Amino acid sequence: MSNESPPELTASAPPAPRTPTPASGSGAALFTLSVISIAALVGSALLWQRLSSIQEQLARQTADSGAQAIEARALAQQAQDLARDTAARLAVAEARVGEVALQRSQLEELMQSLSRSRDENLVVDIDAGLRLAQQQAQLTGSLQPLVAALRSASQRIERAAQPRLAPVQRAMGQDLERLEHASVTDTAGLLGRLDDLVRQVDDLPLVSGVAQAAAMRHQAGNGQPAAAAAAAASEPRWQAALRRTWEGVRDETRGLVRVSRIDHPDAMLLAPDQAFFLRENLKLKLLNARLALLARRMDSARTDLAAATAALNKYFDPASRRTQNAATALQQLQSHMKAAETPQLDDTFAALATAAAGR
Repeated sequence: MSNESPPELTASAPPAPRTPTPASGSGAALFTLSVISIAALVGSALLWQRLSSIQEQLARQTADSGAQAIEARALAQQAQDLARDTAARLAVAEARVGEVALQRSQLEELMQSLSRSRDENLVVDIDAGLRLAQQQAQLTGSLQPLVAALRSASQRIERAAQPRLAPVQRAMGQDLERLEHASVTDTAGLLGRLDDLVRQVDDLPLVSGVAQAAAMRHQAGNGQPAAAAAAAASEPRWQAALRRTWEGVRDETRGLVRVSRIDHPDAMLLAPDQAFFLRENLKLKLLNARLALLARRMDSARTDLAAATAALNKYFDPASRRTQNAATALQQLQSHMKAAETPQLDDTFAALATAAAGR
């Protein structure tokens, strides 16, 4: 059998595949390599782009992380500052809470003190006001402050309308009636009369001065016959003899008997230079009485006036009109000072003490 086909068979049979030639094989390989290289380049480009994107992202994240770290440190510092500020505010708040607690306790104590009854407060207030008015009356010598305080206190009790304060109001009424009928001391008048007495002391005659004046009058009487004899030269002889006889008998009778009463012999023995100290001592007693009257110490004033009266009766002439007027003025001053004492509100204060005790 021959290897060649008949023409019919050759024409109708499919063509046999070409066997690639070496040139075409190298071209395909080169194409493949080119495709692969292009793919590699594209992949490298994509990979490089991806890496660049990742690097940029990492750089951004790093920058963001740094900023966040800085912000975190700032926030941490702020948190620390806030914590210290909060601690300080907490300490201040605790101190204020302590102060509030103290003020609350004080307020509670104040409320407890103010929770006393209205009647008790009224009694305490009235008692203090009346004692103050009584001191003012003692200092000024006028009863008007005391009368006004009693009337005001009585009106307050009447407005309170509390039955247990009725005894206090009755006691006030009694004391008020006694004050309205009490005599008011004329302190200015008493001081003026004491000043007049002090000025009159220098003009009061002493007992020793009266005796000396009597002796001088007696000596003047002994020298009178000589002057009378000179004047009687023109009279008739018998008439002059009769007059001389009568005057001689009269003078002899006066010289034989002399009657005088001496209650205080030491007053007659005062030397002239002692009279000044005696008068100054009397003035001192009167001035002491004046000071005691200003201080409302009536007992001391009466004692000084009594001492001045005793000195006046002992060392000064009781027969003199000036001495008698001074003695009368001293007695009147003592009587006025007895009536000058300020009345005491014993009934009112006793009733207030009973009301304050709740009885």
